[in-house]
Amino acid sequence: MDHHPGIGLDDQNFSHLNKKMTTYCRKRRHREDDPMRRLPRAHGRVAAGLLALALAASVVLLGTATPVSAHGTLAMSTPADGATVDEAVTAVQLIFTERVREDAYFTVTAPGGARVDNGWTHGEPRTLDRPVREYFLVDGVFEPREYTTGFPAVVALAHLPAAGQYSVSYLSVASDGDPVRGTVTFRYTGKPTAAPPNWQPPTGQPDPSLLAAAEQHGDTGSQQAAGDTTPVAPTAPVPSVAAAPPTSDDSGGTGLLGWAAVVVGVAAVAGLFAWQRRPARVERSRKAVRRSAANRPRAKPTTKAKGRRATGGARTAAVPAARRGAKAATVPAATPAQQAVTTAPVAHGEPAEAAAAAPADGSASTGWWQRVGDTRLALLVGGLVLTLLAGFALGRIGTDDDPTYTAQPPGTAPGGGRNAAPAVSAGDGHQHGPGTGPHTHPGDGQDQATGTTVSVAGYTLKPVLRSQAAGATSDYRFRVVGIDGQPVTRFAVVHDKPLHMIVVGRDLGGYQHLHPTMADDGTWSVPLKLTRPGGYRIYADFTVTTADGKGLPLVLGVDHEVPGNYQPAGLPPPQPQTKTGPYTVSLAGAPTIGMTVPLTLRVDRDGAAGPASLERYLGAYGHLVVVREGDLGFLHVHPEPELVDGAVKFWLTAPSAGRYRAFFDFQVDGKVHTAAFTITLA
Repeated sequence: MDHHPGIGLDDQNFSHLNKKMTTYCRKRRHREDDPMRRLPRAHGRVAAGLLALALAASVVLLGTATPVSAHGTLAMSTPADGATVDEAVTAVQLIFTERVREDAYFTVTAPGGARVDNGWTHGEPRTLDRPVREYFLVDGVFEPREYTTGFPAVVALAHLPAAGQYSVSYLSVASDGDPVRGTVTFRYTGKPTAAPPNWQPPTGQPDPSLLAAAEQHGDTGSQQAAGDTTPVAPTAPVPSVAAAPPTSDDSGGTGLLGWAAVVVGVAAVAGLFAWQRRPARVERSRKAVRRSAANRPRAKPTTKAKGRRATGGARTAAVPAARRGAKAATVPAATPAQQAVTTAPVAHGEPAEAAAAAPADGSASTGWWQRVGDTRLALLVGGLVLTLLAGFALGRIGTDDDPTYTAQPPGTAPGGGRNAAPAVSAGDGHQHGPGTGPHTHPGDGQDQATGTTVSVAGYTLKPVLRSQAAGATSDYRFRVVGIDGQPVTRFAVVHDKPLHMIVVGRDLGGYQHLHPTMADDGTWSVPLKLTRPGGYRIYADFTVTTADGKGLPLVLGVDHEVPGNYQPAGLPPPQPQTKTGPYTVSLAGAPTIGMTVPLTLRVDRDGAAGPASLERYLGAYGHLVVVREGDLGFLHVHPEPELVDGAVKFWLTAPSAGRYRAFFDFQVDGKVHTAAFTITLA
């Protein structure tokens, strides 16, 4: 007979104890098998795992997030962007954070649309009114560099032919290969000045090597879009740049906050792994208990009294010290084998010996991570995530009070001004006027004329029919199919309509601007009449709402055929004026390849003094669609929100040499008219 010192447990009493604890195990197994009991614990583990993953992601994002990279940007100008001057100026200074290329190109457009620039030269470096902070990738970490010296490009003005708004456009390539493109404006209110003798406005285009360098980088703005942290290493040293010491608020490196986030994140993830590895250690302990029980000899019970005493001894040994109080001191220490029995947790299907030693509340057999429970652990990890995010947000507060300012993304002005690049040329065919926030489009940095493909970014234009009879009105129907192969039904309203359909013949004739309606199943339809046989291009210009609620502007194009004897019409020669109905429309401006320049359109009623009273059409005073000959590349150019000097002003970035056809829609007395112009760029 084996006796267990300290607890009076022999084989006879051990058998009695086995029966009682077998009943206990059945009850506990029933509780664990109950789905209503297991489900909350499972949910807690899932929540804890997800929140731990979120914490790890937050550490990665917050610890390694880098500022926007920008180089060679426009820091300031004289006159300042948006300024009004009443005294005649003979030159405009554009001051950049680095010296512009020798083949940089500048234009100055007068209110009437004519160019008045008369060459440019490098100016003497000067101190900037406000330092500019830009970021460079050094050994895998973005480091800030603060520019205090500016490098002027002085653009001479031949004369000021009229009072009104002057536009100064520029194109260069920074030392890191990033295009520097944009426009600033100022208003002149003084008297006109005379042109020099034999003055002829310039008509040239930028140097082909400059255009090639600008296109190579694959971006249409002067720096990366907001939120784009793709590293861009500078290709050449930048002169007169003082490296600013890293700071915790906007240093571009890891910083104190980043290291703190990493430490907290590593600790949380390590704790989670330790919690998940706990069952493995417990299982090894259970196996040891099973082996010990299997080797123990069995004996018949003697008396019930001894069994009761043994049972009582076992209970006394299992009671935690906190509950036994002073009596704990009178109980002899258990042997190592008994300690293994008393510390093993109870689970259904394990020997009763282990169950006998395990307390009912489980408090003696679990670590702190199990005592707090899965739900509390989830709350703990969630709190760490929120604390990290709050700390990051607080760390960013006050950066606006910094005396320096960071070079802005396309569509915003240095220091929060009006616009250093008034038009953000979008690769999908949209070109937005000043005030448009920074954003990107599919195809940015490639060719700014789109609509040449039927599918972009996973969205496809699928027409029901691809041909119709000449002179007949057909119900043209189509769908826009998404990445999942299902019709798209979520569209954003842009210019008063969720979708604009443009129809143009391959000879750039037969222009129509239509607005289909969408059925519940995502099918668009509109009556379409085409009088001349031939090939046509149908464009769907829309902004789809993606799954994350963001707008994605797209222009998709598809061919449409009208059978018959096709006689292509020749493209009319360029003319500054054209007539439509009782109106004469005048086009002024000097389109320049690769540069953002203004075009103005003025509408005059025949026999009436002064410009016609234009009405808003689709939210603006006019709309301009430009299509390139050959591939039928599409540019949908949007105007300034208000009239400028009595005319509708657009910003156009011509993507290449060639011939274009521009269609100008405007409304007077409730009726929409269209004026067409030919634009030739050599």
